[in-house]
Amino acid sequence: MPETGDTQLQAGDPAAAALQARLDQAMGLHRQGKIAEAERIYRDILRDQPNNSAALHLLGVIALQTRHSERAVELIGQAIALDPGHPEAHLNRGLAFRSLNRAGDALASFAKAIELNPDYAEAHFNRGLVLGELKRPAEALASYSRAIELKPDYAEAYCNRGLALQNLKRPEDALANYDKAIALKRDFSRAHFNRGNVLQDLKRLKDALASFDNAIELRPDDADSHCNRGDTLLRLRRSEDALKSFDTAIALRPELALAHNNRGIALNELNRREEALASYDKAIALNSGFVLAHINRGDTLLRLKRPEEAVHSLQRAIALKPDHDFLHGELARARMALCDWKTFDADVNHQIQAIGRGEKVSEPFPLLATIDSPELQKKAAGIYGLAKFPPNDALPKIARRQRKKKIRLGYFSADFRDHPGAYSMVEMFELNDRSAFETVGFSFSPSDTYELKSRLQAAFDKFVDVRFRDDLEVAQLAREMEIDIAIDRNGFTTYCRPNIFASRAAPLQVSYKAYPGTMALDYIDYLIADSVVIPPEHRCHYSEKIVYLPNSYQVYDSKREISGRSFTRDELGLPPKGFVFCCFNNNNKITPAIFDCWMRLLEEVDDSVLWLLENNATATANLRREARARNIDPGRLVFADWMNLSDHLARHRLADLFIDTLPYNAHTTASDALWAGLPVLTCLGETFAGRVAASLLHAIGLPELVATTLQAYEQMAVELATQPRKLAAIKSKLADNRLTTPLFDTRLYTRHIEAACIAMFERYQAGLPPDHIVIPKS
Repeated sequence: MPETGDTQLQAGDPAAAALQARLDQAMGLHRQGKIAEAERIYRDILRDQPNNSAALHLLGVIALQTRHSERAVELIGQAIALDPGHPEAHLNRGLAFRSLNRAGDALASFAKAIELNPDYAEAHFNRGLVLGELKRPAEALASYSRAIELKPDYAEAYCNRGLALQNLKRPEDALANYDKAIALKRDFSRAHFNRGNVLQDLKRLKDALASFDNAIELRPDDADSHCNRGDTLLRLRRSEDALKSFDTAIALRPELALAHNNRGIALNELNRREEALASYDKAIALNSGFVLAHINRGDTLLRLKRPEEAVHSLQRAIALKPDHDFLHGELARARMALCDWKTFDADVNHQIQAIGRGEKVSEPFPLLATIDSPELQKKAAGIYGLAKFPPNDALPKIARRQRKKKIRLGYFSADFRDHPGAYSMVEMFELNDRSAFETVGFSFSPSDTYELKSRLQAAFDKFVDVRFRDDLEVAQLAREMEIDIAIDRNGFTTYCRPNIFASRAAPLQVSYKAYPGTMALDYIDYLIADSVVIPPEHRCHYSEKIVYLPNSYQVYDSKREISGRSFTRDELGLPPKGFVFCCFNNNNKITPAIFDCWMRLLEEVDDSVLWLLENNATATANLRREARARNIDPGRLVFADWMNLSDHLARHRLADLFIDTLPYNAHTTASDALWAGLPVLTCLGETFAGRVAASLLHAIGLPELVATTLQAYEQMAVELATQPRKLAAIKSKLADNRLTTPLFDTRLYTRHIEAACIAMFERYQAGLPPDHIVIPKS
C-alpha cells in the first residue's frame, strides 16, 4: 500500500499556511479513499506552484493506486529531484518500479528509503517482497526479520517471512510465523492460506484442510483457496469433494489453469477419463506452457489406450521443460507402447547415462522392458523412491506386541479387481490356513465393480476398501488392526501407494508379486523370490532381504477354466497350415533386438507366422512396417483381438510355441500359456523381470526351454519348429508335468508362503533383524 506520509511546509508565511491547509485537506480526502477529490486539489496546487514536491509525490501515489505505474514513476521522480530527503517518496517510487517488474530499480529505491530512515519497517518489508520475487529467500528473510524487529506487531511481515522460510525448506519455522501472523490478525486470510500450504508440505493434511476452510470463510471468493483446498482433498483421497472445490474455483476464476488441471486429476481418480482429458485440454488452452497439464494429459491418454496422442503431449512437455523429473522415461514408455523404435537406442543410452549421474530421468517400471541391468534398476528405483516416497516419521515407532494365536497378514493392493494379479492369487487367499493366519485385504483398486469381487472378499477374514483414505490413515488403520506383516502387492506399478509403508503400516513389510525388482526403500524389509529370479550372487542388487521360495515365486489359480470352444485357424486369422510362433505379451515388452530374432525365425522356418496380441492400431502398423524393413512379409504377423480369459486360454491350442521377450519376460502370460499346454521358450536375462519365465519352466520341470543367450534361444526355436518329434516330446512332457510338478500346485505353494511368513515373524519375535530366508522344499 503506498504511503501518503505527513508533509509540512514552511511555517510563518500566510501563503504557505494556506497551501498547507489545502494540502492537508487533499491528504485527508486521499486517506478517506476520495481519490478524485484529492487529485483535483493536488492538481490545483501544482497549477499555482508547479515545483511543489509534496503535491507531485502525492499525485504520483494516486497514479500508482490507479495502476498508472509509469506515470507514478515519473511524478514521484520529479518530487524526489526537487526534495530527495523524504523516505516515503523513495518507498512509493519503489512500489511503482515493482509493479512494472523493474526489480533492480525497486530495490535501489527501497535501499534509499532505508538509508534515509534505517528504522523504516515498511521499506524493509517491501525490499523483502522484491527479494522473494527474485528467488533470493535468504535475503528476503533478513529483510522481513528486520521489519519485525522494528514493528513487532507487523502481521504481514510474519506472513511473508513464513513464505521465505518455506522456500528455504524450513516448514516448521514457516508454520510458526504463519501462526504468529494469525495471532496478530485473526482475519488474515492469506496467512491461513499459506498455513494450509505449509501443512500440506508437512503432510498434515487434515490440519491443512482446516486452514483452507478458514481462509475461505474469511474470503469466500478466493479461487486460490478453493483450488488448494481441492488439492488437499485429493491427497486425502476425497476425489468427489475435491472436484467440487475445483469447480468452485473455476466458477470464481474461469481462467485459473491450475484448477482445470487439478480437476482433471480428480476426474482421473474417479475413472472419468474423457472428462479428465477435457479438463487438461482447458488448462492447456489457458496456459500453453503448463508442463504438468501436458504430462497429465499424456498419462490419461495412455490409460485410454491412445499412446500415439500421449507421445505428442509428452513431447510437448519435454520441449517446455527438458529436465522435468522422470519425464523422459514416461515418453520412452509411450513410444514402447507404440512399438516406435526410431529413438530406442538414443532413449536407452540417455537413460543409462542419466541414472549413472543420479538424475531423475525415469520411473523404474518402464526400465524393466529396456535395461537388462539389476545394478542400474536398483539405482533408478532408489532415485525414484527417495523423491516420491521418502520415509515418514509422522507415526510413532511400533512397539513390540504380545504374540497372538494367529499371525495377521495384510495384503495391500490396487489389483483387487479384474486384473491378472488378482486372478492368479485368489486361490492362494482361499487356501490360507485360517487356524494359523488371519488375513486382511486392503483394497485401493480404482474400481469397485469386478467379476472377482465376491470370491476375493470371501477369501479374506476381512476386506477393507481404503480407496478414499489417505496413506497415513491407512497405515494407522493397519496398526490399529495390529497387522503383523504388511504385504505390498503393487511396488512401483500403476496405482501404487508406497507411502502407506513409508509410515510403517506393520512391524514387517514385504514386497510380493507385482513389481519384479527392488524398490530400494529402507522400510521394505523383505522381497519374495526364488533362486532363479534372484540367484544368491545377485542379492547385492536388492535393498530388501530375500525370502526364497523352494520352487517358483509365482502363484497361479489352479481353478482357472479353459473354455471348451474349438477355434479354427481361419476364424482367428491364422493361415490354414504352417508353424505358429506365438507371443501374447503386451507389445511394450517387444524390443528391436528380440524382434530381429523373431524375424530371422520367420525367415528360417518356411510358412511360419508370428501370432501377437494387438494392443493398439499404431503398434500393429509399426510392427508390420518393421517386418517389411527386415524383408519379411508383414502378412506373416497375425494379431489377436482381446477376448475373455477362458476363451483366450483356449485359443492357445492353435499355437505351436510361445517365444518370450527379453529383458522383460512373460510372467502371468507365461503361466497362462503353460496352463493351456503351450510350451514357452525363454532367454534368461540378468534382472528379476528377465528371469521369471525361467523360474516357471524350472518349476514345471522344463529347464531345457531356458536359453542363456539370444543365439541359443534362436537356435532352439528353429529346432523346435523344424523337428516335429522334438516339439511333440516337449508338449507331451508339459502335459505330464502340468498337474504333477509344483508350478500349478496352489495348495503346496500356499504352505510355502505361510512358512515364509512364519519365518519372517519368528525372527521379528526373537528380536532379530530381517535376513535372507530359504524355505525348504516339502
